Amino acid sequence: MFIGNRKIGREAAPFVIAEMSGNHNQSLERALEIVDAAAETGAHALKLQTYTADTITLDVRGGAFDIADENSLWKGRNLYDLYKEAHTPWEWHAPIMQRAREHGMLCFSTPFDESAVDFLEGLDVPAYKIASFENIHLPLIRKVAATGKPMIMSTGMASLAELDEAVSAAREAGCRDLILLKCTSTYPATPENTNVLTVPHMRELFGCEIGLSDHTMGVGVAVAAVALGACVVEKHFTLNRADGGVDSTFSLEPEEMKALVVETERAWQSLGRVSYGPTKAEAKSLAFRRSIYVAHDVAAGETLTSDNLRIVRPGHGLAPKHFDMLLGRQASRDLKAGTPASWDIVMS
Repeated sequence: MFIGNRKIGREAAPFVIAEMSGNHNQSLERALEIVDAAAETGAHALKLQTYTADTITLDVRGGAFDIADENSLWKGRNLYDLYKEAHTPWEWHAPIMQRAREHGMLCFSTPFDESAVDFLEGLDVPAYKIASFENIHLPLIRKVAATGKPMIMSTGMASLAELDEAVSAAREAGCRDLILLKCTSTYPATPENTNVLTVPHMRELFGCEIGLSDHTMGVGVAVAAVALGACVVEKHFTLNRADGGVDSTFSLEPEEMKALVVETERAWQSLGRVSYGPTKAEAKSLAFRRSIYVAHDVAAGETLTSDNLRIVRPGHGLAPKHFDMLLGRQASRDLKAGTPASWDIVMS
């Protein structure tokens, strides 16, 4: 499958998505700087989020509309106010996408309701992302699927039954190119809570490509996921965590994103195929294995012993496994120290 001109799958290098989210801090200038920085890191796509506070929640204070979790990065915040701060103004989408195109980088978005899909269709986005918190929103999934464009869906929090419902809804509504992202919806997430062994299991269950939406710090979890077959890696991205912002705490900075692109591709390159024996690249190294050599000058007819034969490097003599078979035999000719052992140095 392809997203734009980028091939997606295990036969291609991992597709790395830099998620801007709310890290623009309500500045279009900063948003464009994030695009520039993401392109510089080698990320293959920039992703936005398309919603307004009114399309995602209600302007209600107190109760469940305020975040009370003591461990949340956003403890004490009201949902409406938080989403108002974090959203990307819709009028910014076109200039952000244009800047990405100028860098040869793909740009698409996560719609959070049907009106956002209609808006993004007007911008001719190459793909859509379904957020973890929306993977139970079957009407939205069907709306996206009906566009016929590739769908990337995060699986955070979803039970197996819920995933089956979401995948079935997508396919029944016309989605042909589906990628599921293993995701842990905590911010930040810990490696211990990421469970990337789910990647190959999910591929087997749903018969589609699998990736990782990663909220851990660093690149280790993403590299492990690629080793298990993930073909897409999504990470939140910021210019500088110290600048703050709603998602800055669990976002990668430019040098870290650059390392992610490099190391996930290296992990992919290392997979190769099941292989035993020396590779073509290793052939020259065979000369530096141990083998049997004459250690001291030996006269014709003299008995070969553990004193005048040694197992040493390089590897041009008989293999070490033949050492005991040579001991006690007579030399067939005069042998100088440094002669590699072969069967013709002993009398038959």
